[in-house]
Amino acid sequence: MLKYFTIAEFDSPDEPGSGVNMHQDLLELLDEIRAIYGKPIAITSGYRTKEHNSYVGGKENSSHLKGLAVDIGIENSNQRYEIIRIAMLLGIKRIGTGKGFVHIDIDGDKAQNVNWVY
Repeated sequence: MLKYFTIAEFDSPDEPGSGVNMHQDLLELLDEIRAIYGKPIAITSGYRTKEHNSYVGGKENSSHLKGLAVDIGIENSNQRYEIIRIAMLLGIKRIGTGKGFVHIDIDGDKAQNVNWVY
């Protein structure tokens, strides 16, 4: 059970209820990030169906398709720094940085200890 999020926040927009496809380990890490950050954070993308992933221009092998990734909406550079710092503190090894979001994923089938820019 999550303290700071509802499963619906992770739904693919084209499939209500699909947030149940999120990996529990990632959800627990996100709850920890939120607890340490101390302020609400917005999930802008969680689980994605193949159709929605294609619609948003996601990669064919996106970790969102497996429920192993989220994008967190970012309002400013201080928030970006804090979210990334906390994610790294908690051992997250795959982080992508965009202008308005931070991508966090725990996909063990992909390269680890990486940070990329969109």
